[in-house]
Amino acid sequence: MGAKAREYYILFSFLTLLALSSAFQGKKQYKPCKSLVLYFHDIIYNGKNAANATSAIVAAPEGANLTIFAGQFRFGNIAVFDDPITLDNNLHSKPVGRAQGLYVYDTKNTYTAWLGFAFVLNSTDHQGTINFLGADPILAKSRDISIVGGTGDFFMHRGVATIMTDAYEGDVYFRLRVHIKFYECW
Repeated sequence: MGAKAREYYILFSFLTLLALSSAFQGKKQYKPCKSLVLYFHDIIYNGKNAANATSAIVAAPEGANLTIFAGQFRFGNIAVFDDPITLDNNLHSKPVGRAQGLYVYDTKNTYTAWLGFAFVLNSTDHQGTINFLGADPILAKSRDISIVGGTGDFFMHRGVATIMTDAYEGDVYFRLRVHIKFYECW
């Protein structure tokens, strides 16, 4: 092997080792720049609880009743909501804002919803909105949904919210624990 070939071999070996070492370092672990936990409480209108209801079915499969979710996996139902947000899991705690948006039951073979909503926060600690979008596989113990932006204290923030069903009382009430982790903070 000539001197020139040896130089190329050493250079090639070095570049190969460099590429392999960076490939096996694993994924970069990101740390949130801001984090908070909030709860939202959803009371579904059932035809008898108009004074307390915070959500309502606004669309359903043809011939369905708008006060009762559709049969199999609620497929085809669309509900809108304006739910209180609290710092703890007590429905009667002082609200720090409202969760406003909609959920669409979009799967025929399991309980899954597509969510589009905002947390509208108006407290001494936080002012502004946080916007969420994504699929919610409801039966999973915890699931992640995208945070796609915000306003006020959350201007241009993006991240992930981990949602857990904290309470479920049939087709009348559920409470979600939302752990918000921002990875882009302005």
